[in-house]
Amino acid sequence: MRKRIIGNSTREIAAAEPGWLDLDRLAQVEITSEEADYPIESALIPGTGLGWRAAQPGEQMIRLLFDEPLNLKRIHLMFHEGEQERTQEFVLRWSPDRGQSYREMVRQQYNFSPPGATREVEDYEINLDGVTVLELKIVPDISGGRAQASLAQLRLA
Repeated sequence: MRKRIIGNSTREIAAAEPGWLDLDRLAQVEITSEEADYPIESALIPGTGLGWRAAQPGEQMIRLLFDEPLNLKRIHLMFHEGEQERTQEFVLRWSPDRGQSYREMVRQQYNFSPPGATREVEDYEINLDGVTVLELKIVPDISGGRAQASLAQLRLA
């Protein structure tokens, strides 16, 4: 996985997943931050960890920059929160022109209330042609609390 922490240097790590798009081969990822024990690869590549988590509280961005325009048919997201009750919002946008303009696909809020509701899974059947950038913005606590954004899985087909 080629990734870049926005404002920091680039780091490369390799892996692939059968059945879904091989994001390691097809995209570079930009993130606003990450905890060392929860790198973005573990949300994008199955079997590589417990998912991604931001290094600090507040709004975070995950951006996939595709080497070539892609046709996307499905987006699968999974979020998990086992400790803190909160309302999270995410926004999923895509760009056909390398980030010059964006089209919003989904804006959604949901509540985590451990120990009951600790997981949110979203699976979207879509038909997008010529996607050059896919962007996921996560606001982990819309009330402005100190929650850290996290993402258990992001898969594309």
